[in-house]
Amino acid sequence: MLPLEGVRVLDLSNVLAGPFCAYQLALFGAEVTKVEHPEGGDLARRLGADKDAAARNMGASFVAVNAGKRSITLNLKDPRGKAILLDLVKDADVLVENFRPGVMDRLGLGYDSLSAVNPRLVYCAISGFGEDGELSRRPAYDQIIQGMAGVMSVTGDAESAPLRVGYPVSDTVGGLTAALGICAALVDARANGRGRKLDVSMLEATLATMGWVVSNYLNAGVEPTPMGNENFTAAPSGTFRTGDGLLNIAANETRQFESLCDVIGRPDLPKDERYAARHSRKQHRAALKAEIEAALASDSAQHWETRLLERGVPVGRVLSVPQVLAHPHLASRRFVRTFDGNAGEAPQRVTRAGLRISDADAAPATPAPTLGAHTRETLAQLGYNQAQIDALHEEGVI
Repeated sequence: MLPLEGVRVLDLSNVLAGPFCAYQLALFGAEVTKVEHPEGGDLARRLGADKDAAARNMGASFVAVNAGKRSITLNLKDPRGKAILLDLVKDADVLVENFRPGVMDRLGLGYDSLSAVNPRLVYCAISGFGEDGELSRRPAYDQIIQGMAGVMSVTGDAESAPLRVGYPVSDTVGGLTAALGICAALVDARANGRGRKLDVSMLEATLATMGWVVSNYLNAGVEPTPMGNENFTAAPSGTFRTGDGLLNIAANETRQFESLCDVIGRPDLPKDERYAARHSRKQHRAALKAEIEAALASDSAQHWETRLLERGVPVGRVLSVPQVLAHPHLASRRFVRTFDGNAGEAPQRVTRAGLRISDADAAPATPAPTLGAHTRETLAQLGYNQAQIDALHEEGVI
């Protein structure tokens, strides 16, 4: 069994932070029911590079974080839709939403209302800036959070910064933070029957992951600056040009630095007083990098990767997304799961959890669902008959 089997999650969220959170829970065995609006559902259904899939409400962006979930449609502005959600809440363990603060309260579906129905409910609200404070009512998208959190200010180099990280890191970190908080709250809810509300701020979640950068400012008064592909804690440590391709080298320890110099045919470098000590290497990192790159120019990144690994130097080629996904290492660990598509449709390929469990498979059991695929089944389980379900459909409640 997976660790969260038997846990019931209602996912009322859209696009990425909330759906990514609920996806992590689904990967660990939770039964996640995605509650979507009848007219179009999650916006992510219409996002992604495959325009035909997006036109079918199954965009690549949606598929990425919704496999393994069920989908029902409810109009939560209709009293009958609210009543159905309340029925679902009675047997739920977790509810995840990422509306702007106050929206659920205005619908009459805020934490106080839902916890009155189910006191053991763990209610997780994800927003850009949290539920209080002067920024709380602002709309928030990943790039806005990256900019305000200082991420962009330290991404790139002196010429190119500020730059956005190349994927929605703040959305993703917000979702991971929410999933961790939910799992912690579930421990208490299961032990003591007491739920609680979690207020997840994407801004604060992002800053919390910038530990060393933030701590250097808070505790040493050093304002972080963009350093491109250089590691601010050590040298030589960063990205290096070779005769063919780029190579990340992290020779952070003196022993590793000496081994690097031996492999590239420059055993003299550690004897240079500029490079003899860790701190002085950082002070002269530009000159040291030029010496190393001159030696690396004689062969390819793949050649140097093999040679340096043999000597215990931490190293890795800079790969593209297609290159790493095609790597035999990921194939051997079955990181990508493939589901056959419906007639005329391409297969769905999704990623598993970022960890392995010794006795279970932390991967989605089913593909991302079509909009409302489980609505009728769910309502029947709640006691609605076919005529009632048809009427709700005709009147736009489902």
